[in-house]
Amino acid sequence: MQQDSTSKDSRIALGLALTVRHDGHGGVADDLADLAGLGAWLRAHPGTVPDTERYRADEPDLAAVRAVRAAARALFARAVRPGEPSPADAARLLPVPEALRCLNQAAARTPTVPVLDWADAGPVLRREPADDRADLAAALAHAVIGFLAGPDRPRLRACHAPRCVRYFLKEHPRQEWCKPSCGNRARVARHHERQKRTA
Repeated sequence: MQQDSTSKDSRIALGLALTVRHDGHGGVADDLADLAGLGAWLRAHPGTVPDTERYRADEPDLAAVRAVRAAARALFARAVRPGEPSPADAARLLPVPEALRCLNQAAARTPTVPVLDWADAGPVLRREPADDRADLAAALAHAVIGFLAGPDRPRLRACHAPRCVRYFLKEHPRQEWCKPSCGNRARVARHHERQKRTA
């Protein structure tokens, strides 16, 4: 993923979705299984909330973040249509109305106020939190909403390599998988399938 051409919201939203991944042994790993995992993810994604380095999540934060992630993954699966979601992921997705409700409720946890700046080119409107207490789930919900409503969403794809549960932004016309190892796994699976049919 090229960071210079991808928005901050897209990087955060995809980063959150990618905390569910293939574990390399035929199963699915969850990088947000506990508070230590959430802390590590936050350190790897500075700027997700103000003062990310000092932010300390608790169990309710972890539960709220995991709910936002479940909503994001369900809506990502909807966004890649007419393509299908990852076969390894399809059975655990929330229904779209429930995902929308969850995401919007999380986003509403941090009310924002309009702030007017005056640059050389004229007035610029931006939105800031109404209070300075960071709400991680709300910040992530805002990023997911920004991504899904933004210019990067049409490039969103689900990886269809065997057992992969990842989403990615398509960077070039021939890209079919999230990473080269998934392409290799898909080619090997197709080869084995052809061998079984000819045997």
